[in-house]
Amino acid sequence: MELRQLRYFLGVCEAGSLLRASARLHVAQPALGQQMSALEAELGTQLLLRSSKGVSPTVAGRTFLEHAKQVLADVERAAQAVRDAGAVPSGKVAIGLPTTVSLGATLPILSACRERLPQVRLQIVEGYSGHLAEWLRAGRLDVAILFGDKAESGLDKTALLDEELVFVSSASSPALPRRLTLERLVQWPLVLPSREHGLRRIIDEACAPAGLQLDVVAEIDSLPSVKKATEAGLGSTILPRVSVAEEIAAGKLQATRIASERMSRRVVCATHLTRPSTQASSAVLGLITDVIKRMVAAKAWPGTWLGGA
Repeated sequence: MELRQLRYFLGVCEAGSLLRASARLHVAQPALGQQMSALEAELGTQLLLRSSKGVSPTVAGRTFLEHAKQVLADVERAAQAVRDAGAVPSGKVAIGLPTTVSLGATLPILSACRERLPQVRLQIVEGYSGHLAEWLRAGRLDVAILFGDKAESGLDKTALLDEELVFVSSASSPALPRRLTLERLVQWPLVLPSREHGLRRIIDEACAPAGLQLDVVAEIDSLPSVKKATEAGLGSTILPRVSVAEEIAAGKLQATRIASERMSRRVVCATHLTRPSTQASSAVLGLITDVIKRMVAAKAWPGTWLGGA
């Protein structure tokens, strides 16, 4: 199996036909067809469904396509690492940020990167922590911010901070006390993510030992929608303070601490355990750590810093 066969296979799948792929790849159509047949023969399975309308990957072909993409991406990373040796960090770095983190950290990270690493092009990908971990393992991301430092296959995690979850309500609601006990939370109608969401699991696990049943009037898995519902007074919610800092500053929301050590989550920075990093991704990893540390020190990201000096 040769790298060019992987590139040809990827090109055929993206083009949807041997004819279009031939033009894009600058390879004669008969030669391209022979390469695909040789690849199928070597693997002992059919990768492409051929018809008068074009070609499409089989089930086995779709599986092989994902691996081919990862192999080609790793080859490009290796080539980029050699080109970058001793040079100024440059190239694309893909960062995964959970939505609750992205709202507060995207602009500081982008600003710092533009200033310190002008030749690095960032790709910011938002998603749930679980999805980001999967994409990091698959090679779609170079670095990701995740929650929880529990060991996960294929991931190298570094703890950054423990952040509190706070009680949030509309600014038009009565003023909140300086702190709420867990027991008082049951008195408030709440808008929370569904039970499959990591944030909801933390909240439920914090309340379970006390046998508390929260009054959840709506489950919404969209952070912007949760905040809008809270602003409108349809219910209160529980979120990390960094995700509502803008609304609090604008006088749209108010927040107070919850008297429970369980109402917190650990924020970690993760990379792939075995995939080599590039000069650019290593530089961005250091930059992210420094930016978040400065945010914690300035209380722009309330929490307890764990990442060292």
